[in-house]
Amino acid sequence: MSWAGPEDIYLSTSLANYLDKKLLVLLRDGRKLLGTLRSFDQFANAVLEGACERVIVGDLYCDIPLGLYIIRGENVVLIGELDLEKEELPPHMTCVSVDEIKRAQKAEEVASDLKGTMKKRMDFLDMD
Repeated sequence: MSWAGPEDIYLSTSLANYLDKKLLVLLRDGRKLLGTLRSFDQFANAVLEGACERVIVGDLYCDIPLGLYIIRGENVVLIGELDLEKEELPPHMTCVSVDEIKRAQKAEEVASDLKGTMKKRMDFLDMD
């Protein structure tokens, strides 16, 4: 049996307040998950029901369904309750299909790679 420090007790009690509520969970790799918290443990491992991954590229977004989803506590950066009374996204955001958001992600990745390549070339030419 492992000893639970005071910080573990605070984490557990704060997560208990979120049981059966719709949450946004930000992960270390930058993914954003939405779902209803159904269970958790002392390590902040969590089970989300009706989970989806929200992918945002510019003004486009897509909620990719994941179903019942288990999250390792060590990957959690932030957990927050969603206010069901308010709109989740600004009105200028457009919901698109999974295929469209994947294409937009790929285009954004290519543009980012190109920008990095151009910066390296410019840095090489910089003769300060």
